[in-house]
Amino acid sequence: MSEAAKNFITPMTMQAVSGNPVHHQLFDCQAEAAMGHIELAKWADIILIAPATANSLSKIALGLADDLLSTLILASTAKLLIAPAMNQQMWANSAIMNNVEQLKKRNITIIGPEQGEQACGDIGFGRMSEPLQIVEQVLSLVNELGVSSIAERLKQTAPGLSGTGLSGTGLAGKSILITAGPTLEAIDPVRFISNHSSGKMGYALAQVAVAAGARVTLVSGPVSLKAPQGVSLTSVMSAKDMLDAVKQHVDNCDVFIGCAAVADYAPCEVAKQKIKKNDEEMQISLKRNTDILAWVAAQASRPFVVGFAAESQNVKEFARKKLINKKLDLICANDISQSSLGFNSEYNEILILNKNNQETKLPVASKINIAASILTEISLNL
Repeated sequence: MSEAAKNFITPMTMQAVSGNPVHHQLFDCQAEAAMGHIELAKWADIILIAPATANSLSKIALGLADDLLSTLILASTAKLLIAPAMNQQMWANSAIMNNVEQLKKRNITIIGPEQGEQACGDIGFGRMSEPLQIVEQVLSLVNELGVSSIAERLKQTAPGLSGTGLSGTGLAGKSILITAGPTLEAIDPVRFISNHSSGKMGYALAQVAVAAGARVTLVSGPVSLKAPQGVSLTSVMSAKDMLDAVKQHVDNCDVFIGCAAVADYAPCEVAKQKIKKNDEEMQISLKRNTDILAWVAAQASRPFVVGFAAESQNVKEFARKKLINKKLDLICANDISQSSLGFNSEYNEILILNKNNQETKLPVASKINIAASILTEISLNL
Protein backbone atom coordinates (compact mmCIF):
# COMPACT_ATOMS: atom_id res chain seq x y z
CA MET A 1 0.00 0.00 0.00
CA SER A 2 1.17 3.51 -0.78
CA GLU A 3 0.97 6.33 1.74
CA ALA A 4 -2.00 7.79 -0.14
CA ALA A 5 -3.81 4.45 -0.08
CA LYS A 6 -3.50 4.37 3.71
CA ASN A 7 -5.61 7.55 3.86
CA PHE A 8 -8.56 5.57 2.43
CA ILE A 9 -8.17 2.24 4.22
CA THR A 10 -5.76 1.20 6.94
CA PRO A 11 -3.15 -1.57 6.52
CA MET A 12 -4.73 -3.36 9.50
CA THR A 13 -8.11 -3.46 7.74
CA MET A 14 -6.56 -4.68 4.49
CA GLN A 15 -4.65 -7.38 6.37
CA ALA A 16 -7.79 -8.55 8.21
CA VAL A 17 -9.84 -8.71 5.00
CA SER A 18 -7.19 -10.40 2.84
CA GLY A 19 -5.70 -12.65 5.49
CA ASN A 20 -2.23 -11.70 4.24
CA PRO A 21 0.51 -9.42 5.56
CA VAL A 22 0.40 -5.90 4.11
CA HIS A 23 3.62 -4.12 3.15
CA HIS A 24 3.59 -0.34 3.11
CA GLN A 25 6.97 1.02 4.27
CA LEU A 26 10.23 1.13 2.36
CA PHE A 27 12.28 1.93 5.45
CA ASP A 28 11.08 -0.91 7.66
CA CYS A 29 14.10 -1.90 9.78
CA GLN A 30 12.97 -5.48 10.34
CA ALA A 31 11.99 -6.15 6.72
CA GLU A 32 14.96 -4.32 5.20
CA ALA A 33 17.44 -6.30 7.29
CA ALA A 34 16.82 -8.94 4.63
CA MET A 35 16.34 -6.39 1.83
CA GLY A 36 12.57 -6.82 2.00
CA HIS A 37 11.65 -4.80 -1.09
CA ILE A 38 14.03 -6.91 -3.22
CA GLU A 39 12.47 -10.09 -1.84
CA LEU A 40 9.02 -8.80 -2.75
CA ALA A 41 10.24 -7.92 -6.22
CA LYS A 42 11.54 -11.46 -6.76
CA TRP A 43 8.44 -13.08 -5.20
CA ALA A 44 5.84 -11.47 -7.49
CA ASP A 45 4.73 -13.17 -10.72
CA ILE A 46 2.38 -10.31 -11.58
CA ILE A 47 2.13 -6.78 -10.19
CA LEU A 48 -1.23 -5.02 -10.41
CA ILE A 49 -1.70 -1.42 -9.29
CA ALA A 50 -5.38 -0.66 -8.79
CA PRO A 51 -6.33 2.08 -8.46
CA ALA A 52 -3.27 3.81 -9.92
CA THR A 53 -3.21 7.55 -9.30
CA ALA A 54 -1.76 10.14 -11.65
CA ASN A 55 1.19 10.42 -9.27
CA SER A 56 2.00 6.69 -9.20
CA LEU A 57 1.51 6.33 -12.95
CA SER A 58 3.87 9.23 -13.65
CA LYS A 59 6.54 8.01 -11.22
CA ILE A 60 6.56 4.59 -12.87
CA ALA A 61 6.84 6.16 -16.32
CA LEU A 62 9.84 8.24 -15.20
CA GLY A 63 11.50 5.41 -13.25
CA LEU A 64 11.39 7.19 -9.90
CA ALA A 65 11.84 5.17 -6.70
CA ASP A 66 10.99 7.08 -3.55
CA ASP A 67 8.61 4.66 -1.79
CA LEU A 68 8.04 0.92 -1.45
CA LEU A 69 5.73 0.66 -4.47
CA SER A 70 7.90 2.50 -6.97
CA THR A 71 11.11 0.84 -5.70
CA LEU A 72 9.52 -2.61 -5.88
CA ILE A 73 8.46 -2.04 -9.48
CA LEU A 74 11.95 -0.97 -10.59
CA ALA A 75 13.47 -4.02 -8.91
CA SER A 76 11.02 -6.55 -10.40
CA THR A 77 10.87 -8.36 -13.73
CA ALA A 78 7.21 -9.35 -13.12
CA LYS A 79 4.51 -8.44 -15.62
CA LEU A 80 3.01 -5.08 -14.64
CA LEU A 81 -0.64 -4.06 -15.01
CA ILE A 82 -1.92 -0.59 -14.15
CA ALA A 83 -5.59 0.39 -13.66
CA PRO A 84 -5.65 4.22 -13.64
CA ALA A 85 -8.18 6.18 -11.61
CA MET A 86 -8.23 9.97 -11.61
CA ASN A 87 -10.23 13.07 -12.48
CA GLN A 88 -11.22 13.23 -16.14
CA GLN A 89 -9.27 16.44 -16.72
CA MET A 90 -6.15 14.92 -15.15
CA TRP A 91 -6.48 11.85 -17.38
CA ALA A 92 -6.78 14.09 -20.47
CA ASN A 93 -3.70 16.14 -19.51
CA SER A 94 -0.92 15.85 -22.10
CA ALA A 95 1.63 14.98 -19.40
CA ILE A 96 -0.40 11.93 -18.35
CA MET A 97 -1.04 10.94 -21.97
CA ASN A 98 2.70 11.09 -22.69
CA ASN A 99 3.45 8.97 -19.63
CA VAL A 100 0.82 6.40 -20.65
CA GLU A 101 2.43 6.11 -24.08
CA GLN A 102 5.82 5.54 -22.45
CA LEU A 103 4.35 2.78 -20.27
CA LYS A 104 2.76 1.06 -23.27
CA LYS A 105 6.10 1.14 -25.12
CA ARG A 106 7.57 -0.76 -22.18
CA ASN A 107 4.92 -3.47 -22.59
CA ILE A 108 3.06 -2.41 -19.45
CA THR A 109 -0.67 -3.20 -19.64
CA ILE A 110 -3.05 -0.29 -19.03
CA ILE A 111 -6.54 -1.42 -17.95
CA GLY A 112 -9.11 1.29 -18.64
CA PRO A 113 -9.95 3.80 -17.42
CA GLU A 114 -13.68 3.86 -18.12
CA GLN A 115 -16.07 6.70 -18.82
CA GLY A 116 -18.66 7.66 -16.22
CA GLU A 117 -19.53 9.74 -13.19
CA GLN A 118 -16.63 10.39 -10.84
CA ALA A 119 -16.44 11.06 -7.10
CA CYS A 120 -15.86 14.78 -7.75
CA GLY A 121 -19.06 15.00 -9.80
CA ASP A 122 -17.35 15.25 -13.19
CA ILE A 123 -18.31 12.90 -16.02
CA GLY A 124 -15.71 11.54 -18.41
CA PHE A 125 -12.83 9.09 -18.78
CA GLY A 126 -10.81 8.47 -15.63
CA ARG A 127 -13.06 6.12 -13.67
CA MET A 128 -11.31 2.90 -12.62
CA SER A 129 -12.42 -0.20 -14.52
CA GLU A 130 -14.77 -2.51 -12.64
CA PRO A 131 -12.94 -4.93 -10.28
CA LEU A 132 -14.26 -8.04 -12.05
CA GLN A 133 -13.10 -6.62 -15.38
CA ILE A 134 -9.62 -6.10 -13.91
CA VAL A 135 -9.62 -9.64 -12.49
CA GLU A 136 -10.57 -10.98 -15.93
CA GLN A 137 -7.51 -9.28 -17.43
CA VAL A 138 -5.28 -10.73 -14.71
CA LEU A 139 -6.77 -14.19 -15.22
CA SER A 140 -6.03 -14.00 -18.94
CA LEU A 141 -2.44 -13.13 -18.15
CA VAL A 142 -2.26 -15.90 -15.55
CA ASN A 143 -3.34 -18.40 -18.21
CA GLU A 144 -0.66 -17.11 -20.59
CA LEU A 145 2.06 -17.33 -17.95
CA GLY A 146 0.83 -20.65 -16.56
CA VAL A 147 0.90 -19.41 -12.97
CA SER A 148 -1.44 -22.02 -11.51
CA SER A 149 -1.15 -20.95 -7.86
CA ILE A 150 -2.32 -17.43 -8.66
CA ALA A 151 -5.09 -18.75 -10.89
CA GLU A 152 -6.51 -20.83 -8.07
CA ARG A 153 -6.43 -17.88 -5.65
CA LEU A 154 -8.15 -15.63 -8.16
CA LYS A 155 -10.84 -18.21 -8.86
CA GLN A 156 -11.63 -18.32 -5.16
CA THR A 157 -11.73 -14.52 -5.05
CA ALA A 158 -14.03 -14.02 -8.06
CA PRO A 159 -15.93 -17.24 -8.73
CA GLY A 160 -18.65 -15.53 -10.76
CA LEU A 161 -16.11 -14.31 -13.28
CA SER A 162 -13.30 -16.83 -13.24
CA GLY A 163 -15.55 -19.79 -13.98
CA THR A 164 -15.33 -21.72 -10.70
CA GLY A 165 -18.90 -20.75 -9.83
CA LEU A 166 -20.41 -20.78 -13.31
CA SER A 167 -18.54 -23.75 -14.75
CA GLY A 168 -19.87 -25.95 -11.97
CA THR A 169 -23.43 -25.27 -13.11
CA GLY A 170 -22.90 -26.33 -16.72
CA LEU A 171 -21.54 -23.43 -18.82
CA ALA A 172 -17.96 -24.69 -19.07
CA GLY A 173 -17.46 -26.24 -22.50
CA LYS A 174 -20.80 -24.92 -23.78
CA SER A 175 -20.94 -23.00 -27.06
CA ILE A 176 -22.63 -19.61 -26.65
CA LEU A 177 -23.64 -17.32 -29.52
CA ILE A 178 -24.23 -13.68 -28.55
CA THR A 179 -25.43 -10.73 -30.64
CA ALA A 180 -24.54 -7.23 -29.46
CA GLY A 181 -24.68 -3.57 -30.40
CA PRO A 182 -26.89 -1.76 -32.90
CA THR A 183 -27.42 -2.35 -36.61
CA LEU A 184 -27.16 0.36 -39.27
CA GLU A 185 -29.76 0.42 -42.03
CA ALA A 186 -28.51 2.49 -44.97
CA ILE A 187 -30.67 5.21 -46.54
CA ASP A 188 -28.03 6.44 -48.98
CA PRO A 189 -24.19 6.35 -49.05
CA VAL A 190 -24.12 8.91 -46.18
CA ARG A 191 -27.18 8.40 -43.99
CA PHE A 192 -28.58 5.48 -42.04
CA ILE A 193 -31.20 4.46 -39.45
CA SER A 194 -29.89 3.12 -36.14
CA ASN A 195 -30.33 3.34 -32.35
CA HIS A 196 -28.44 4.21 -29.16
CA SER A 197 -27.12 0.74 -28.31
CA SER A 198 -23.45 0.81 -27.20
CA GLY A 199 -22.98 -2.97 -27.15
CA LYS A 200 -21.67 -2.85 -23.56
CA MET A 201 -24.16 -5.39 -22.18
CA GLY A 202 -23.51 -7.92 -24.94
CA TYR A 203 -19.75 -7.52 -24.64
CA ALA A 204 -19.95 -7.95 -20.86
CA LEU A 205 -21.89 -11.20 -21.38
CA ALA A 206 -19.23 -12.41 -23.82
CA GLN A 207 -16.44 -11.53 -21.38
CA VAL A 208 -18.01 -13.34 -18.44
CA ALA A 209 -19.02 -16.36 -20.56
CA VAL A 210 -15.42 -16.87 -21.72
CA ALA A 211 -14.20 -16.57 -18.14
CA ALA A 212 -16.79 -19.21 -17.20
CA GLY A 213 -15.17 -21.64 -19.62
CA ALA A 214 -17.64 -21.34 -22.51
CA ARG A 215 -16.75 -21.12 -26.21
CA VAL A 216 -18.14 -17.74 -27.26
CA THR A 217 -18.99 -16.36 -30.68
CA LEU A 218 -19.92 -12.68 -30.67
CA VAL A 219 -21.81 -11.19 -33.62
CA SER A 220 -21.53 -7.44 -33.18
CA GLY A 221 -22.91 -4.39 -34.88
CA PRO A 222 -20.67 -1.30 -35.13
CA VAL A 223 -19.45 -0.30 -31.64
CA SER A 224 -16.36 1.33 -30.19
CA LEU A 225 -15.55 -1.64 -27.93
CA LYS A 226 -12.71 -4.14 -28.11
CA ALA A 227 -13.76 -7.78 -28.18
CA PRO A 228 -12.88 -9.60 -24.93
CA GLN A 229 -9.91 -11.93 -25.12
CA GLY A 230 -10.86 -15.46 -26.14
CA VAL A 231 -14.03 -14.41 -27.99
CA SER A 232 -14.55 -15.21 -31.68
CA LEU A 233 -15.83 -11.93 -33.17
CA THR A 234 -17.89 -11.44 -36.32
CA SER A 235 -18.50 -7.76 -37.14
CA VAL A 236 -21.61 -6.79 -39.10
CA MET A 237 -23.43 -3.63 -40.14
CA SER A 238 -27.08 -4.24 -41.03
CA ALA A 239 -29.82 -6.47 -39.61
CA LYS A 240 -29.51 -8.68 -42.70
CA ASP A 241 -25.76 -9.01 -42.11
CA MET A 242 -26.43 -9.99 -38.51
CA LEU A 243 -29.05 -12.56 -39.53
CA ASP A 244 -26.67 -14.11 -42.07
CA ALA A 245 -23.91 -14.34 -39.44
CA VAL A 246 -26.29 -15.92 -36.90
CA LYS A 247 -27.39 -18.49 -39.50
CA GLN A 248 -23.75 -19.48 -40.01
CA HIS A 249 -23.13 -20.15 -36.30
CA VAL A 250 -26.45 -21.08 -34.68
CA ASP A 251 -26.37 -24.80 -35.57
CA ASN A 252 -23.26 -25.25 -33.45
CA CYS A 253 -24.34 -23.37 -30.33
CA ASP A 254 -25.94 -24.54 -27.07
CA VAL A 255 -27.13 -21.09 -25.98
CA PHE A 256 -28.19 -18.11 -28.08
CA ILE A 257 -28.34 -14.68 -26.40
CA GLY A 258 -29.97 -11.99 -28.53
CA CYS A 259 -28.63 -8.89 -26.82
CA ALA A 260 -28.29 -6.74 -29.96
CA ALA A 261 -30.66 -3.85 -30.60
CA VAL A 262 -31.57 -4.95 -34.12
CA ALA A 263 -33.40 -2.38 -36.26
CA ASP A 264 -37.01 -3.47 -36.76
CA TYR A 265 -37.23 -1.74 -40.14
CA ALA A 266 -34.94 -0.90 -43.05
CA PRO A 267 -35.46 1.35 -46.11
CA CYS A 268 -37.14 -0.44 -49.01
CA GLU A 269 -34.60 1.08 -51.37
CA VAL A 270 -31.11 2.43 -50.72
CA ALA A 271 -30.24 5.45 -52.87
CA LYS A 272 -27.01 4.96 -54.83
CA GLN A 273 -26.18 8.66 -54.55
CA LYS A 274 -26.53 11.05 -51.62
CA ILE A 275 -30.11 12.35 -51.38
CA LYS A 276 -30.13 16.14 -51.69
CA LYS A 277 -32.32 18.23 -49.39
CA ASN A 278 -34.54 19.75 -52.07
CA ASP A 279 -37.90 19.56 -50.32
CA GLU A 280 -39.20 20.66 -46.92
CA GLU A 281 -40.48 17.16 -46.24
CA MET A 282 -39.08 13.75 -47.08
CA GLN A 283 -40.68 10.33 -46.97
CA ILE A 284 -38.85 7.02 -46.72
CA SER A 285 -40.63 3.72 -47.24
CA LEU A 286 -39.58 1.07 -44.74
CA LYS A 287 -39.82 -2.70 -44.77
CA ARG A 288 -39.74 -4.95 -41.74
CA ASN A 289 -36.52 -6.82 -41.02
CA THR A 290 -36.51 -10.50 -40.13
CA ASP A 291 -36.82 -10.93 -36.37
CA ILE A 292 -33.55 -12.73 -35.58
CA LEU A 293 -34.59 -13.79 -32.09
CA ALA A 294 -37.88 -15.27 -33.27
CA TRP A 295 -36.15 -16.96 -36.20
CA VAL A 296 -33.67 -18.74 -33.91
CA ALA A 297 -36.43 -19.80 -31.50
CA ALA A 298 -38.49 -21.22 -34.38
CA GLN A 299 -35.80 -23.63 -35.58
CA ALA A 300 -36.55 -27.34 -35.20
CA SER A 301 -33.17 -28.03 -33.63
CA ARG A 302 -32.74 -24.91 -31.57
CA PRO A 303 -30.44 -23.81 -28.75
CA PHE A 304 -31.55 -22.40 -25.41
CA VAL A 305 -32.81 -18.94 -26.47
CA VAL A 306 -32.42 -15.79 -24.36
CA GLY A 307 -33.82 -12.43 -25.47
CA PHE A 308 -33.63 -8.85 -24.25
CA ALA A 309 -36.50 -6.37 -23.99
CA ALA A 310 -35.61 -2.68 -23.75
CA GLU A 311 -38.88 -0.99 -22.77
CA SER A 312 -39.89 2.53 -21.78
CA GLN A 313 -43.23 1.57 -20.19
CA ASN A 314 -45.07 -1.51 -18.91
CA VAL A 315 -41.72 -3.26 -18.80
CA LYS A 316 -42.81 -6.55 -17.23
CA GLU A 317 -46.01 -6.81 -19.29
CA PHE A 318 -44.31 -6.20 -22.64
CA ALA A 319 -41.38 -8.48 -21.79
CA ARG A 320 -43.71 -11.31 -20.81
CA LYS A 321 -45.60 -10.89 -24.09
CA LYS A 322 -42.35 -11.01 -26.06
CA LEU A 323 -41.24 -14.12 -24.16
CA ILE A 324 -44.46 -15.96 -25.00
CA ASN A 325 -44.97 -14.76 -28.59
CA LYS A 326 -41.41 -15.54 -29.64
CA LYS A 327 -41.29 -18.80 -27.67
CA LEU A 328 -38.16 -17.85 -25.75
CA ASP A 329 -36.68 -19.71 -22.80
CA LEU A 330 -35.62 -16.59 -20.91
CA ILE A 331 -35.94 -12.83 -21.34
CA CYS A 332 -34.02 -9.98 -19.70
CA ALA A 333 -36.04 -6.78 -19.46
CA ASN A 334 -34.75 -3.33 -18.64
CA ASP A 335 -36.37 0.10 -18.33
CA ILE A 336 -34.72 2.48 -20.82
CA SER A 337 -36.66 5.46 -19.45
CA GLN A 338 -34.04 5.63 -16.66
CA SER A 339 -31.32 7.80 -18.22
CA SER A 340 -28.63 6.52 -15.84
CA LEU A 341 -29.15 2.89 -16.91
CA GLY A 342 -29.19 0.85 -20.09
CA PHE A 343 -27.97 2.45 -23.33
CA ASN A 344 -24.40 3.82 -23.12
CA SER A 345 -24.35 3.42 -19.33
CA GLU A 346 -21.88 1.31 -17.37
CA TYR A 347 -24.78 0.11 -15.21
CA ASN A 348 -28.02 -1.76 -15.68
CA GLU A 349 -31.02 -3.09 -13.80
CA ILE A 350 -32.64 -6.24 -15.13
CA LEU A 351 -35.83 -8.24 -14.60
CA ILE A 352 -35.38 -11.84 -15.77
CA LEU A 353 -38.49 -13.81 -16.74
CA ASN A 354 -38.51 -17.47 -17.75
CA LYS A 355 -41.05 -19.63 -19.58
CA ASN A 356 -42.15 -21.23 -16.28
CA ASN A 357 -43.57 -17.90 -15.09
CA GLN A 358 -40.71 -17.32 -12.64
CA GLU A 359 -38.94 -13.99 -12.29
CA THR A 360 -35.64 -12.75 -10.88
CA LYS A 361 -34.89 -9.09 -10.16
CA LEU A 362 -31.29 -7.94 -10.60
CA PRO A 363 -30.81 -4.60 -8.80
CA VAL A 364 -28.67 -1.80 -10.21
CA ALA A 365 -25.09 -2.99 -10.74
CA SER A 366 -22.26 -2.72 -13.24
CA LYS A 367 -22.94 -4.49 -16.52
CA ILE A 368 -20.12 -6.95 -15.86
CA ASN A 369 -21.82 -8.00 -12.60
CA ILE A 370 -25.24 -8.06 -14.27
CA ALA A 371 -23.74 -10.30 -16.96
CA ALA A 372 -22.44 -12.74 -14.34
CA SER A 373 -25.91 -12.89 -12.74
CA ILE A 374 -27.65 -13.41 -16.11
CA LEU A 375 -25.30 -16.25 -17.04
CA THR A 376 -25.83 -17.84 -13.63
CA GLU A 377 -29.59 -17.69 -14.24
CA ILE A 378 -29.14 -19.21 -17.70
CA SER A 379 -27.07 -22.06 -16.26
CA LEU A 380 -29.82 -22.78 -13.70
CA ASN A 381 -32.48 -22.95 -16.44
CA LEU A 382 -30.58 -25.07 -18.97
